[in-house]
Amino acid sequence: MFENLTNRLQDVFRRLRKRGVLREADVDEVLREIRLALLEADVHYKVVKDFIARVRERAVGAEVSRALSPAQQVIKIVYEELVATLGDPGHLELKGPPPYVLMVVGLQGSGKTTTVAKLARHLKESGRLPLMVAADTYRPAAVTQLEVLGRQLELPVYSEGVEAPPPEICERGVREARRRGYDVVVLDTAGRLQVDEEMMAELEAIVQRVRPVEVLLVADAMTGQEAVHVAEGFHQRLGLTGLILTKVDGDARGGAAISMRAVTGVPIKFLGTGEKADALEVFHPDRMASRILGMGDVLSLIERAEAALDAEQVRRMEEKLRRAEFDLEDFLEQLRQVRRMGSLGEIMEMVPGMGRMVAAASPEELERRLRRTEAIILSMTPEERRNPRILNGSRKRRIARGSGTTVQEVNALLRDFHQVRRVMKRLSRQAGRGRGLLGLFG
Repeated sequence: MFENLTNRLQDVFRRLRKRGVLREADVDEVLREIRLALLEADVHYKVVKDFIARVRERAVGAEVSRALSPAQQVIKIVYEELVATLGDPGHLELKGPPPYVLMVVGLQGSGKTTTVAKLARHLKESGRLPLMVAADTYRPAAVTQLEVLGRQLELPVYSEGVEAPPPEICERGVREARRRGYDVVVLDTAGRLQVDEEMMAELEAIVQRVRPVEVLLVADAMTGQEAVHVAEGFHQRLGLTGLILTKVDGDARGGAAISMRAVTGVPIKFLGTGEKADALEVFHPDRMASRILGMGDVLSLIERAEAALDAEQVRRMEEKLRRAEFDLEDFLEQLRQVRRMGSLGEIMEMVPGMGRMVAAASPEELERRLRRTEAIILSMTPEERRNPRILNGSRKRRIARGSGTTVQEVNALLRDFHQVRRVMKRLSRQAGRGRGLLGLFG
């Protein structure tokens, strides 16, 4: 989402590294570039103005350290002010007697119903007992969609169809949760194509009846500044307690994420990072600021790796690496584990210093390379995967035909494999606990 902004800021910092001394004129020049980069990223102009003023005050003030280079000084200040602009880390306020009611609101097309299911899954994995309530009776098939998602994720759904008024459905759903011992209720409320009086009156009635502890707005990051205006409209009528920003894996310019907290005063609590049920991340402003500045996000990467890795597989891989038995079968398994962590582009952007490499190839191209690699290995016999040294010219031609690739691509894969194998053996000797490709991340 922040690719263009990240590239612009890194270009600014790269030019700044050539300066030996940070003068006030240099600060003004850099801030002009940063201002343009933020405005082009669709950040609200008032937020840009305040942000630049705070950075300038600190950059030309007494706190500039002689121990840091000019680029390091500015990056440090910009990072800290970005964190302050993005607000506090996201967490749900589940206080008082259960069941805790989470009311999810938003416009049609923002991904509201899917987000309700993702949120319920997140709560279940956190040790809660959530009940989803299907109260969007206006959008065609919204109730059915939530029921299907509930069956897929093995999560309970309270539904009355589309005949009853949504405030009554929500009230009875909360009573049912209390009767059956669920401690969190997630309400999927009705949306519209735009904010209107009828929708707001209905949502206000739901608030009056069930007294939610959280009113969470699902906002589409692709809509840019419009998402900020939508958030303001909902907040004025309902008193939002949090935002869930969806489609952040798309090609949005990222300005909404930076602007929404500053303009509305409402914290971002979650980010929707894809279509899958597990593609919901708790919002961490420090990690987001690191990614915006091209500094990576190692903590989120480790969390993804821990969720995707099988502990027993890791142990077996460690033993194989120590005995120098890492073969193409293991290489294929490691690639598949990486894919389970998410798109390759997302993962590489979390590795410090890899953002520019990702920018050189589209996410689609990265995925195509990964699929070609998988096809080449699957076209080999088990013996060839275990012992790549037996791959002569005729075998490589057969593999290329079977995988729809070329002999050159087969040779390139083998070079990559041998390089990874050497790195893994070296890590195993040095650290005594190599962990395949994912060991490089963790």
